[in-house]
Amino acid sequence: MFGMKILRDVFCEGVALDLGTVNTLAAIRGKGIVLREPSAVAVSTGEDREIIEIGSKAMLMLGRTPGQLTVCYPMRDGVISDMELAEAMIRFCIREALGRKAGPMGIRLALCLPLCVSDIERRALMEAAKNAGAREIIVLNEALAAAIGAGIPVTEPIGHMVVDMGGGTTDAAVVTLGGIAAHKSVRTGGTHLDKAIVEYIGREYRLSIGERTAEQVKMNIGSALLGGEDHMQIRGRNMETGIPESIIVGRGEISYAIKNEVRDMVNAIKETLAQTPPELAGDIYDTGITLTGGGANLDGIAELVGRETGMAVRVAEDPENCVVKGALMALDMGEEAGIYHEAVSA
Repeated sequence: MFGMKILRDVFCEGVALDLGTVNTLAAIRGKGIVLREPSAVAVSTGEDREIIEIGSKAMLMLGRTPGQLTVCYPMRDGVISDMELAEAMIRFCIREALGRKAGPMGIRLALCLPLCVSDIERRALMEAAKNAGAREIIVLNEALAAAIGAGIPVTEPIGHMVVDMGGGTTDAAVVTLGGIAAHKSVRTGGTHLDKAIVEYIGREYRLSIGERTAEQVKMNIGSALLGGEDHMQIRGRNMETGIPESIIVGRGEISYAIKNEVRDMVNAIKETLAQTPPELAGDIYDTGITLTGGGANLDGIAELVGRETGMAVRVAEDPENCVVKGALMALDMGEEAGIYHEAVSA
């Protein structure tokens, strides 16, 4: 058994994949993160539905495609929106990450999924990964992977709380002894904040803007806390005249626009705390709450969570990459350290 592990570690490629709603990240044992691509696929609209481009090249076509092309997203809010495209995305990322053929014993893949993914969806993604060339597939909950990547000692008999704020979902979980003791997952994330901004600007200013513009607004002047004096100029198309137009929006407006979505994310954290066993709750009072994922960069979110829970809150170092980093670490430590995951061999 020990000899087989050595052979596997030497000749089997260890790949970690964070298949997200917005971006897909890949990391390789010994090299770290080697790939970050938008989770987008450009396909033809004909009966054959040919895949034209994947990743960043597909995103360049967004909003600029002719009638016979469309840009699709394999994952939406942590759910597979298109199985065929999800498999193509996984295959593309593995190929691009390795840059060559896999080792003689194939690929050992750690695949990270949100807590809200159903068993049927989980099995379907595992099948897609197997079809994409993975010899062994280890499925990890994103929250557990994020905790490992954030440096939390998940195998200790102490409760820690991690909140992974992704593009399509927010996963709040209490981790201890290599597993998850309590959790709550909501299909609210960064893309929902962007959509709320698009809807607010359209409703209040009669200006049509795209999701990419909304994301820039969120990153520049978005805040989880109401109020603020910063302003930003944005450009779009007037809904009534059809003529390009620019307006000035303030931080307070954007905070108001996204307040419902932010509230849903905070409520997920509070509900998880309400489910937590008393002994672990006492641990969390001491260890605090760690925020990961791109949403952790939203201005004021850590302060708001602290106010609402009365807990110490920190944003993990390099929060966007915690999940894929943790998955890569779990490939090596899982069996020996007791990390709870689901595995299948092709």
